[in-house]
Amino acid sequence: MYFARGIRAPSFSLRSTDDTRLNLSDLAGKYGTVVVFICNHCPYVVRALEDMKFEAQALQNKGIEVIAICSNDPIKYPDDSFDKMQKFAVQNAFNFPYLHDEDQSVARAYDAQCTPDFFGFNSALELEYRGRLNNRRDGATGLSRELYDAMMQIKETGKGPDQQLPSIGCSIKWAD
Repeated sequence: MYFARGIRAPSFSLRSTDDTRLNLSDLAGKYGTVVVFICNHCPYVVRALEDMKFEAQALQNKGIEVIAICSNDPIKYPDDSFDKMQKFAVQNAFNFPYLHDEDQSVARAYDAQCTPDFFGFNSALELEYRGRLNNRRDGATGLSRELYDAMMQIKETGKGPDQQLPSIGCSIKWAD
């Protein structure tokens, strides 16, 4: 199954690292929403954290919210346990909610594949971007803000860019 463009974001209600229960409908941005699947131990996530926080702030300033979700199996990967998620969010001064998908149902509903895996939705919560954060990993001389640019296009037109490069990262760590 591939979570295709135009598909409405599956709703969820998940526990946040601030120990509250948060719903997609309460978190959605006026002009769009980014849902990103991350975890604590993935080197791709760790390397992208500063860029993620920078882009989250820039998007929030434009009425687009960012939501991070950890869906990894904490039994096999104790570094991704809820307690460690709480510490990770504080240590890294997250400026977006960090939610725990304990039963992995949200990752399955979104067809999340890796960490980080970015999903950009328009104001109607329809998928318009499934791509990467930027080109930093490519070692390019100029940084392309792919997620930010896509979300600005979505804010203005309701539609994402035609060209979208997939995110690369660690696989989701599924429970047996």
